[in-house]
This record gives sequence, C-alpha cells and structure tokens, in this order.
Amino acid sequence: MKTLTKAEEQVMQAIWKHDKAFLREIVDEFPNPKPHQNTVATVLKILVDKEFVGVTVFGRTHQYYPLISKEAYSKGSIKTLVKGYFEGSFSNAVSFMVRENNLSIEDLELLLKQLRKNNKS
Repeated sequence: MKTLTKAEEQVMQAIWKHDKAFLREIVDEFPNPKPHQNTVATVLKILVDKEFVGVTVFGRTHQYYPLISKEAYSKGSIKTLVKGYFEGSFSNAVSFMVRENNLSIEDLELLLKQLRKNNKS
C-alpha cells in the first residue's frame, strides 16, 4: 500500500470525516492558521493521482470522496509500523504500547475482553 505524507493524511482525515467534501469544507477542517486553498488543492491532486481520492465535477466545482476507507488505510499503516519497528511482531508492538502508556491490569483485562468478543463475531 502507498503511504501518505502528513499533509496528505490531514486532507484524508477531513474527507473521511465528511465522506464527500468540497475544497472549502476540507480547508475548514484544518486548525488555524488554515492552509491556503491552493495548497490543499495541490494535495488533493496528488491524492487523486495516488488513487486515494476520487472526484466528481459539478461545473467548476469539485467534490472529493475517498477511494480507500479509513479502516483499510489504518490497517495497512499499522502493519507497516509493526514490520518496520517491531520486527513484524504484534506482541512486541502491544508490549511496547503497554509499557509506554502505563496501562493498568484493568485496562489490559478490558482489552482482552474486547478481543475475545471480536473473535466470537
């Protein structure tokens, strides 16, 4: 899976939030100081070229929509992260997160309960 730059991810977050969005709606999702519309339009063109985003044209206006779900991108990103930093071991990744975030036994038990529930579905 292709990766996204930080700017591309920010634009994708706005598109995922709206499902379909016009340039102004995407720019409005950014915190102040907001980027210039031309900057966001350039990022959108790149996302279209990378096939992350589709576009519907209404005269001179463009509406953008995701071609990849947030879940699918997140899944690929996490796999890449685990492969690159934790030797492909999800156990090592979870152990690291537990250590770094000082998770309690109760938090871990809740996580285990959620995992068991997901496995039954």
